[in-house]
Amino acid sequence: MAQLSDDRFAFGGDLLTLDAALRVIAADVPCVAGVELVTLHAADGRILAEDVIAPLDLPPFDNSAVDGYAVCLADLDDKPALPVDGRLAAGMPATEALPPATTRRIFTGAALPAGADTVFMQEDVRLDDQGRVHFPAGLRPGANTRRRGEDIASGARALRRGRRLRPQDLALAAAFGLRHLPVRLPVRVALFSTGNEIVEPGLPVGPAQRYDSNRVLLAALAVRAGARIRDLGILADRQEVLAAAFLAAAQDSDLILTSGGVSAGDEDHVRAAAETVGRLAFWRLAIKPGRPVAMGSVAGVPFIGLPGNPVAAFVTFAHVARPLIAALGGAPVQAQPPFRVRAAFSYRKKAGRREYVRVRLLPGPDGEPQAHKHATEGAGILTSLTETSGLAELAEPVTAVAPGDSVGYLPYELLL
Repeated sequence: MAQLSDDRFAFGGDLLTLDAALRVIAADVPCVAGVELVTLHAADGRILAEDVIAPLDLPPFDNSAVDGYAVCLADLDDKPALPVDGRLAAGMPATEALPPATTRRIFTGAALPAGADTVFMQEDVRLDDQGRVHFPAGLRPGANTRRRGEDIASGARALRRGRRLRPQDLALAAAFGLRHLPVRLPVRVALFSTGNEIVEPGLPVGPAQRYDSNRVLLAALAVRAGARIRDLGILADRQEVLAAAFLAAAQDSDLILTSGGVSAGDEDHVRAAAETVGRLAFWRLAIKPGRPVAMGSVAGVPFIGLPGNPVAAFVTFAHVARPLIAALGGAPVQAQPPFRVRAAFSYRKKAGRREYVRVRLLPGPDGEPQAHKHATEGAGILTSLTETSGLAELAEPVTAVAPGDSVGYLPYELLL
């Protein structure tokens, strides 16, 4: 598990910027996940534990990119038509060299015979009554061929460790003949909610209680981030209960993740409980929604306390917890750069904090995408997440947005 010194996340300020928090995570959080060997079919979405070095050239031999006729282009300088010498289909060994002043019928993927350097597409040539092939002028040498190693050469680094594997990465590994890849084990996340006012879905609720949606939200987000969840349920709002839960969770987890109880109110006990058994690095970020975010360590295990409002929990998970899980799992910590789109809304904000506005991207009158702000801005409005397509990111120096202004846009697909 992660073993962090008490001052690993030390921060002495009041509000920490998001960029500063990411620098702390990138610099100070060690990879803790172990390694296992899995089949390619099981490797999608996993973090690669070791570099993959190309064991062979791709393609492994010169071959034709089209159905056509292989020639030595220099033979056409004084002979516009050549007789056909044989036939090569994909999978057939090209054991015989192409004799001078001849052409060979060849099909896509077939090995290029020695002596041939160019392939003419079959639709660009003409066969005469004597079976000779007439070639058009103007083709460059090497056209319509795939040269050995042009994709990647043997010995080159094909995939870098720390990469979250995608289907195209697995295809590359398969092209090398690999059947297994070393990947990081999932980060073990202990997850619980706090609050006397929340109840497990499906159970009866009192007149002043509501169902716990945050734990479901965070569990799904964490799994998508590559974690394995240990669900500790809902804990009562009592400091001693929370402190004991922190210590117990730290025994067999790589990260402790909570929601709720991290503000400065009399009934917010998570922060105080964490401070009694561990150390807090910071508990307020210069972002909206989501300013109350506690981060620190308990018994050497990282701890993050996210806000209780679901939109704030979503935003802070995407921008703080997700990068932390990446670092613990051996992946690089990288801020996702937003796309630039035009705003279709007006907005005012304070300088010095980054704000995330829930928006839906729709085509404008000229067909270019425009970001439309959700009608309701509250951090507890779950439908503001289900009825939008992403977040407009307004940087710290921005104080106002007017329709037509360029704003950053982060589609939800990039944050999940």
